[in-house]
Amino acid sequence: MVQRTGRRVLTVDARNHGDSPHSPDASYEAMSQDLQGLLPQLGLVPCVLIGHSMGGKTAMLLALQRPDVVERLVAVDISPVGTTPGSYLGHFIAAMKAVEIPEKVPHSQARKLADKQLSSIVKEASIRQFLLTNLVEVDGRFSWRVNLDSLAQHLDKILTFPQQLESYSGPTLFLRGGNSPYVQPSHHSEIRRLFPQAQIQTVPNAGHWVHSDKPQDFMGAITTFLA
Repeated sequence: MVQRTGRRVLTVDARNHGDSPHSPDASYEAMSQDLQGLLPQLGLVPCVLIGHSMGGKTAMLLALQRPDVVERLVAVDISPVGTTPGSYLGHFIAAMKAVEIPEKVPHSQARKLADKQLSSIVKEASIRQFLLTNLVEVDGRFSWRVNLDSLAQHLDKILTFPQQLESYSGPTLFLRGGNSPYVQPSHHSEIRRLFPQAQIQTVPNAGHWVHSDKPQDFMGAITTFLA
């Protein structure tokens, strides 16, 4: 992306996700506050904000709360409307929590064991591979890097979007997967209310993980939007 856009690109490790601290507060308000503290520290104000799914909701909320911080906004396969298809997340979290791996096995074997145990619930191999990137070893024991307990506890809030009155008038791209049910035509009026400059674009033959399913089309859409 750096070569294609000529821009410095940083990936934010959100709370309760990767190596960032775990917290009992998994709300979008908290994640927006995290970014409001981080971006000025890095000298990235204003910036182009790109977020997928939960990250997209965090990015939308930040743009609505602090439009001065966001030069342009890209929300990938998510809308500012409650997400009913996301109910599968609860099943994924439960499946991940149920995984049991013996101590002291090699990492490659641990991944295979976890993959096999996940496969009864998570049918798509590509999604299992994505989930397995969160499997880490600490002192011979395997666990998930994501804070599953906090995500499970806040799932109802995660599947909604905080009610907002103010709009964001900056350039905005909603990039949806053609095979994904996340951004529905019924959401368009709320998208236009909150993001009056929004473009809504579909990537054909992509599911919810647009950037993984169709990376070239994803990059093409982003670079055209930033041009």
